[in-house]
Amino acid sequence: MTDAETIIRPATPEDLKKVAEIYAHYVTHTVITFDQAPPQLADWRQRLTDLTARGLPFLIAELSGDVAGYAYAGQWRPKPAYRYTVENSIYLAPGLSGKGLGSALLGPLIDGCATAGFRRMIAVIADTGNPASVALHERFGFAHAGRLIEVGHKHGRSIDTILMQRPLATG
Repeated sequence: MTDAETIIRPATPEDLKKVAEIYAHYVTHTVITFDQAPPQLADWRQRLTDLTARGLPFLIAELSGDVAGYAYAGQWRPKPAYRYTVENSIYLAPGLSGKGLGSALLGPLIDGCATAGFRRMIAVIADTGNPASVALHERFGFAHAGRLIEVGHKHGRSIDTILMQRPLATG
């Protein structure tokens, strides 16, 4: 369970240095993301600007005054027919998995996307052998939609991705 001092709030430009550090850890040390090099702080600033301008949430989990994780939703694909479908991303500071922060972020992220009029959320999960991300998404009503075999290659290994999805708003 999350600590009583956990706050979920919109990201600010001041949060982005810590966001960049969290993500850089996963880029450098894991196969959870297929990025090969960590994005620069300017890239994160642009992402925050772009997402919020489009009404998409970018959330921070703040634990005891420090950024402990983040989540955002971005457009699933650039073509106009996909305009009501988003893809989620959730990353926690190293060592903070299993404390309920993923759930604390995913619920408000889903709600924010539904409120903004999006209709479907997609999760693209690297199959690392750790079922935690799949279990988190299942708890929030995501259904398995498929598996892409060996579509990623990083740190000397091939990686599958698991596709999951859930409905958001109706209409």
